Amino acid sequence: MVGERLAELRKDRGLSQQEFAEIFGLSASTISSYEREINEPDDNTKIKFAQYFNISLDYLLGATNKEIALNQNNVLIL
Repeated sequence: MVGERLAELRKDRGLSQQEFAEIFGLSASTISSYEREINEPDDNTKIKFAQYFNISLDYLLGATNKEIALNQNNVLIL
């Protein structure tokens, strides 16, 4: 589910895999492997992705279908 959500979020923001990879100091092939669910990002990388997209980890992991927004202090905005 992480790969599917990651691809969706990246595309929604108009980023190529290369552009997205550069933001995080990764290779485009690494992003591709995440999106195709060949590999999974480590927990710290998942947290960075969630912070970048301003979403909850629950959404990224597929535990919820709501992109629960977080403010700058990582507090849920209800």
